[in-house]
Parts: sequence; C-alpha cells; structure tokens
Amino acid sequence: MKVSGTRAVGAARSVRVSPARRRLSRLQRRLTLAYTLITLAGVGALCWLVIRTDGRSWQAAEYEEMRRRAAVTASLIYYTDAGIQLDGLYDDEATTGRPQVLVLQARGDGLRRVFVSRGPAADIEADVVARVAREAMAQDDTVRAENRTSAGQPVYLLALPFYHDTTQKTSGAVVVVGDPAKGQAEHHRLVVAVLSGSALLVLLAAVTGHVLSGRSLRPAGEALDAQERLLADAAHELRTPVAVMRGSVDLADADPGRLHAHLPRLRRATDRMTDVVDNILTRGRLQAGNTFRPVPLRLDQLVEQVCEELPPARHTVTPYLDPSVVTADPELVRTAVRNLLSNALRHGRTPGDPQDRAEVEITVSGTAVTVADRGVGVDPDGLPGLLVRFRSPGGGTGIGLSLVREVAAAHGGDVTVRRRPGGGSAFVLTLGPARRPTGHRRAPRRSSDQDPAS
Repeated sequence: MKVSGTRAVGAARSVRVSPARRRLSRLQRRLTLAYTLITLAGVGALCWLVIRTDGRSWQAAEYEEMRRRAAVTASLIYYTDAGIQLDGLYDDEATTGRPQVLVLQARGDGLRRVFVSRGPAADIEADVVARVAREAMAQDDTVRAENRTSAGQPVYLLALPFYHDTTQKTSGAVVVVGDPAKGQAEHHRLVVAVLSGSALLVLLAAVTGHVLSGRSLRPAGEALDAQERLLADAAHELRTPVAVMRGSVDLADADPGRLHAHLPRLRRATDRMTDVVDNILTRGRLQAGNTFRPVPLRLDQLVEQVCEELPPARHTVTPYLDPSVVTADPELVRTAVRNLLSNALRHGRTPGDPQDRAEVEITVSGTAVTVADRGVGVDPDGLPGLLVRFRSPGGGTGIGLSLVREVAAAHGGDVTVRRRPGGGSAFVLTLGPARRPTGHRRAPRRSSDQDPAS
C-alpha cells in the first residue's frame, strides 16, 4: 500500500503542469502570434503592392497597344483631290482583330464612320464613340475613357485626331475600342495565386514560429523542470532525517538524563542528512550540465579513499582494486561509489547474522566498479524500478541509486545488477574508456556502521 501510494503521488506529479510551465506555454503562443502577425503584415503589404502594380501594368499595356494601333491607323490616312484615302488600312495588321479600330471623319457638324476594322466588334453605342472622338478633336490630343457595352461589359476607349494633308486642320479622329476582359482574367488569376501563396506562407510562418519559439524556450523549460525536481528531491529527502532528529530531540527533552542514549540516533540522522545534501547538490550539478569536468582519474585510488572514509563498525567492507585510469569527474564518481556502498550496507545485511552485519565486497576492474553484498538479493528485472527517484521499497529515500544511474549516463556508462552465487546482489557501475596501468593490489579490510539512504 505504501509503495502504490508513492506511485500515485509520482503519477500525479508527472501529470500536473506547473504554473511556470503554463507561463512558458502562454509565452510560446504569444511569440507565435506575434511572429504570425508580423509575417501577415509584411506579406499583406507585398501582396497589395504586387496586385496593384500588376493591375496598373496590364491596364497600361492595353492602352499602349490601343495607342499604337491608333497612331499607325492615323499615319495611313491621307488625302487626295478625290478626298480621304483609306486603302492602306485594309491590309495592315494594326487594323485587324482586337482592339477594334474605327475612323470617324468630320462632315459638317457631325461625324461619319468611314472605316471599321475587321474582327470582333464591341457592342457600344455610337454616341459614346462620337463623344470621345469630338473630345480628342477639340483638345487636339489623345483622349482615354472607360465605358460599358450594352451588355454591361467594361471597355476602354482611346481617340487620336488626324489631319488634312493640305490644310493641316483636324479632319477627324481614330477611335480604338479595347476589351479589358483578357487582361482582367489574367489579373484575377494572378490575384488568386498571390493570395493563395500568401496564405500558405503565413500558415508556414505560424508553424515555423511555433516550432522555433518552442525550441528557444526549451532550455528554459528544462531548467524549470530541473529546478522543480531539485526542490522535490530536497523536500522528499530531508523529510525523514529531519523527522528523526526532531523526534530524538523531543525524547531527549522529555528525559534529559538519557540524552547520551539518543546521541547515536542523532548522529546517524545527521550523517544521513549530510549524504542527502551531497546527493541533491550532485544532482544539481548534473542537471546544470556545465559543471561536468572529466579528468584522468585513478579509479582504484578514489574507491580506496571512499572506503577509508567509512567509520569503523560492525559491517565489513573488502576492496579488491585493480589499478585503473579513467576519464571522469572525481566528485561525481565519488558520490556514485558512496551511494552504492551505502545501499549495500543498508540492504545487503547477511540474513540470519545475529549482529545484523553486512558483508560487502567492492571491486575495481577496468572501467567497472562492482559492489557486492550477501543480502536477500535483487531481481535484475526489477532494477529499472530501483533506479527511479522516490522508489525505495527498503525504506530509503530512493534518490541514491537513481543518482548513480545519472552519473553513469553522464560518463557514457550504465548501472547493472546480477545475483551472486551463494546469495546476495552485485551492482556494477560502468564508466567510460579506461587506461589500465600495470600491477594488481588488494586493499585491506575495513568496517563501517554507515546507514545512509539509498
């Protein structure tokens, strides 16, 4: 029941989203929206410029073609004694097809159509054509106008006056009727293409902005997660030793005469709190990522120092040390080895021993540090559960072995466990590549009564 409750609390912690994470998510959405709006404004302005420029361009091109046809037609009109001559208009390409060309000659107070080009004709009222022609003749300049056919279709009109060869007086006007339907259709296709492409571009910009903002905020999110895990570790790990110390102080306060009887318990709780603080600081170093300093290291000498730091007591620790050099962070490796020893001393006590002692062997061979005990043993299939924070069915805090795994991973290694012949378990910490010196030695036997959390 206790373990299942711990699992439920861990699951709740993993599902619950922290306020800091929610703020980062809101910030990511705002950055995405800002990036999208900026892109939309830029693309919108570009679309407006392209559409407006294209609209003016095809309209100008249509009027330019109409002006060319009017100028060519006017240059082909000449006068003789017999009157106006239009024979050159019937075979020229400028007076064939679209736009339609009309020649209106002044006759008294009116205008008479003397030529209409071959090809499709626009259904436009004669008064409209005559009005544009009179305006061009009155201004003695080119006149442009827009109107509609009887069916309501838009048309362009351009009128250019022509002159009598002898008197050099304005004698009529050439009127060109342009059909903007083709140009408008091409312009419409361009508008659809530009708007569709712009919409896809804005959508792509929104997705890209969301991805980029998420990646830029990922280090902040990881830092927040690491901070929350560190705080959770501190709260979880310090709860037990603080409770033990407070209980011992309360008992000593109630019976001051037996203060000396509570001192060992207080000392063990203090040692346990020291290990907890060391583990939390080590985890903080690993999470920070920028304090990992691997150097060439004599692994056997470091393990020997850890064993010598254990105070003498009823437990037996026997080191077997092969000279070995690895590239590793000394403080991280020291913490990992100490946690493995602490775990073996706590959970590896020999069954049936009247003094409840633990017999531990620690071996260094190449890149591997093996800590073996004679306890009840650990199922190798259950190792992943033991390496999870806050999972310690034997009464520990659960951060020790998980920290060993993180140290091993930081050095490119791993943690494994196997059953020992004759009973017990052997935990193997593997680090990175090693350079093995020559020689072999066995360190002396040492004892310890350390009982820190695993």
